[in-house]
Amino acid sequence: MSSILNPLCSILVAIQSIMKILLTTLLLVSVRLLAQSPQAYQWFTASGKPVSFEKVVKTSLPADAVFFGELHDDPIAHWMQNLLAQELFSKYGADFKLGAEMFERNQQVAINRFLSGEWNEKTLQDSSKMWSNFSSDYLPLLAYARDNKIPYIATNIPRMYASRVFKKGLISLDSISETEKKWICPLPFPMDTTLSQYKELIQMGKDMHGNGLNFALSQAIKDATMAYSMLENWQAGTHFLHLNGSYHSDFHQSIVWYLQQTKPQAKVITISTVTQDNLKKLEKEYLQKADFILVVPNGMTRTM
Repeated sequence: MSSILNPLCSILVAIQSIMKILLTTLLLVSVRLLAQSPQAYQWFTASGKPVSFEKVVKTSLPADAVFFGELHDDPIAHWMQNLLAQELFSKYGADFKLGAEMFERNQQVAINRFLSGEWNEKTLQDSSKMWSNFSSDYLPLLAYARDNKIPYIATNIPRMYASRVFKKGLISLDSISETEKKWICPLPFPMDTTLSQYKELIQMGKDMHGNGLNFALSQAIKDATMAYSMLENWQAGTHFLHLNGSYHSDFHQSIVWYLQQTKPQAKVITISTVTQDNLKKLEKEYLQKADFILVVPNGMTRTM
């Protein structure tokens, strides 16, 4: 009997050993696969410390104005903007306002008609030229504002006037009517050419074989007008979330600089969106770019 059992025991031991090896291999493969699972985003502080979205919200809540600098075709930034808006609205209610570069001041009447429920999305789009990614990226937050009675301010200068400044300089605005001038910040407006963002724009303008100063001015008049639009709608207790391309608020310059010429004591938080291959560490060029940096992988799907 023992002569039969001994080989069986040996076989069972061998099977157990094989099973252990297989289980260990499967576990290692699973761990490796988990380690390679794609990550959609990572938040960092200005100094490059990884931080949670909850921390971003907590820091943003006391701010008078939060500038969420986006990449216009980035779905993660738009999602995060919506989440942050909901958090700010839940705290400030009637004192909370939204503003956006994506809508121009002459579109405010159309925006208000949508917010009031008088117009639907199709009527809004038919009445006014919207960005190509409006429905996917900007309509959700606009609809949230409508549903919750949140003021949504179209802050930007009509593009025709910014384009005019680029091509012909500020003097070209002298000939426009007083009615048209209401879509622009008060003229003349200051511009600090020592700010790094404007210095870079001046150089970019020169590289395009154009007038470097005019190119910077065409961007500065957007910044000044967006800040002016916010200030026009600023009452005691107002808390703004403003959506704009990252360049318009990076390094606390541009729109932020113009806002703080009038409201130097305003507490401002800035967010910038960037892309990297590796989300584990913030690249050196993005350090100090904003109070918080949202990093999205280079391979993320774009919306435009």
